[in-house]
Amino acid sequence: MVKRVIKVSGEVPSDEVDGDGLAPAFAALRQRLELPEAFPADAEHEASQAAAAPDLPERDETAVPFFTIDPEGSTDLDQAMCLERSGDGYRVRYAIADVPAFVRPGGALDAETHRRGQTIYLPDQRVPLHPPVLSEDAASLLEGQVRPAFVWDMTLDASGDCTAYEVYRAKVRSTKRLDYHLVQEQIDSGKADESLQLLREIGEKRIEMERSRGGADLPMPEQIVSKTDAGYELTMRPPVPAEDWNAQISLMTGMAAAEMMLHNQIGILRTMPEPEPDAIARFKRAAHALGADWRSDLTYGEFLRTLDRDNPRHLALIYEATSLFRGAAYTPFDGDIPEVTQQAAVAAPYAHVTAPLRRLVDRFGLVICEALSRDGEVPDWARAALATLPEEMKTSDSLAGKAERAATDIVEAAFMSSRVGQTFEAAVVDKNGKDGLLVQLVDHAVIASVPGTAELGSTVQVKVVSADIAAGKIELALA
Repeated sequence: MVKRVIKVSGEVPSDEVDGDGLAPAFAALRQRLELPEAFPADAEHEASQAAAAPDLPERDETAVPFFTIDPEGSTDLDQAMCLERSGDGYRVRYAIADVPAFVRPGGALDAETHRRGQTIYLPDQRVPLHPPVLSEDAASLLEGQVRPAFVWDMTLDASGDCTAYEVYRAKVRSTKRLDYHLVQEQIDSGKADESLQLLREIGEKRIEMERSRGGADLPMPEQIVSKTDAGYELTMRPPVPAEDWNAQISLMTGMAAAEMMLHNQIGILRTMPEPEPDAIARFKRAAHALGADWRSDLTYGEFLRTLDRDNPRHLALIYEATSLFRGAAYTPFDGDIPEVTQQAAVAAPYAHVTAPLRRLVDRFGLVICEALSRDGEVPDWARAALATLPEEMKTSDSLAGKAERAATDIVEAAFMSSRVGQTFEAAVVDKNGKDGLLVQLVDHAVIASVPGTAELGSTVQVKVVSADIAAGKIELALA
């Protein structure tokens, strides 16, 4: 599957799109997919009451210098961190928004979040999991505000390995609000403070550990739709290293959560089986056919890191590699350990616990882990939810994927609508049916289908025949 990321960001302008004609198309998309609109009045009322009087924990860690790193402009801030040296190793405290402090089990808001499953991000607006009074205000870890949080307190050795951890509820206060590009600029300029230097140091050690255990990171291009003053822009860009370092803190927390759940034989994992041997064999044949050097001493995860997305033949191979990343699921258990416990791309057991403002399952993972950490009883309402969460998350994942792909298609069509009749250079990145191709334009952030045949990894010329903004469809032809 093509990876398409929808988010509002401050990227360098690439393909500008006038936004005047897009509002009706986005509104029609929301209606067609039956995306939730306003929250029910009783759910909004519960959220407003909870925002005014949250269930604050007694433990006070507001003196700890937590800071947040998120995409520019984000207001639903799930995580804040504090990084310190501890002997030869490190101490990482990772505060996660305490959504359970605001959502009453069995209430109207709880029911509505089960219906929504997750926040869906579209170019013109988001469809939030929780009312903005919570997700963008009272429960969000905003700078300077006292907030309830689940704090993961983790001890790392000199290699970056997590050797001990606990999780508890506490009041916290973020002291700095940063974004990825600002962090990267400060690191690159040598102006970063010790916290950000430690983020790079720990992040790079955790990346090396991921490589060593066989983890795989698919370097799929990110197709990003960004909102501008004039409309929208369409860009392709790789993540900056700071995003990877930040992601490693979240991955480490999810691995600790999974270990805790498995040890106590209750929880819900994010699982993905290892690729089938036949899938690996097919991918190796594709690599050979496309002229990529896959040394015998490299695992498939290490090989993927050698691919260059600016090379059309490598780009085709990256798209081909998506066949290795299949079968992801939410796997609950209460007693017997499930047969599949690994998340193959992480190369370890893993659980979602770091984004409760935006993803339903994380709220339950946090409550379970906090209870286990203090040797307490898992609440009955959290235990009971394990039976329904997998299907709820599967449904919401599917809906979010459809919405995000369709929204990108609309913006692509808007960009191409003024270029009908023009010819562009494109890389052939995949087959699309028996007599079709999937191409990625070389100089523009557009991915589209075209009838015809050509070699994977080759470069072709495509002509824009038509573009339908409302339908989000582009018709191309090989020139």
